[in-house]
Amino acid sequence: MASSTRKKVLLKVIILGDSSVGKTSLMNMYVNRKFNNQYKATIGADFLTKEVMVTHNGDQRLVTMQIWDTAGQERFQSLGVAFYRGADACILVFDLTSKKSFDNLNTWREEFLVQSGPAEQDGFPFVVLGNKCDLKDSRVVNNKAAVEYCKQWKIMSKDGETPMYFETSAKDSKDVTKAFTTVATLALEKQPGDDLSSNYVPDANLDLNDTKPSQGGGGCAC
Repeated sequence: MASSTRKKVLLKVIILGDSSVGKTSLMNMYVNRKFNNQYKATIGADFLTKEVMVTHNGDQRLVTMQIWDTAGQERFQSLGVAFYRGADACILVFDLTSKKSFDNLNTWREEFLVQSGPAEQDGFPFVVLGNKCDLKDSRVVNNKAAVEYCKQWKIMSKDGETPMYFETSAKDSKDVTKAFTTVATLALEKQPGDDLSSNYVPDANLDLNDTKPSQGGGGCAC
């Protein structure tokens, strides 16, 4: 194995969307392969990490995804700047059984762009997830509407041909891994040049104290 495959690259990924769309469940299914039927709102934000091999310019790269799960309640949105800063990609999640959560996607997208202030807004790596596809009888948002949303806001593959949209189920894990791997791939493609050493983070130095909220009790999710 070439040494480049062993170099770790840290990618910070933010998950956004209304409360109860399944952000925490998606993250837990991807990282821990677990699903909990009991809903408990995220307080502030929390993160999990997962290592994944991603193909980049024909080479395999070992990527550490730092996945931030943020609260969907409006009262926590003021914490956004600290959590969004330095993000390499953003996952927008809505509930296929909730039209309101789909209608609110663009509010989350615009807020992320304002709060994170990426150097290049056009082409920033977004991926849209329509979650709870296992609840077929309760579905109110169709595939066409979600695809059109992605086309409208240019949430597309690198060649501009494929909408970056996945219908997922945190409960039965449908397309969860595929979606997160796509996020990692898109984020890696946006890193400057082939030399990714600026994103190298030693295992022992994941010091995130400067990204934690100042409010008491707002730094973890249950």
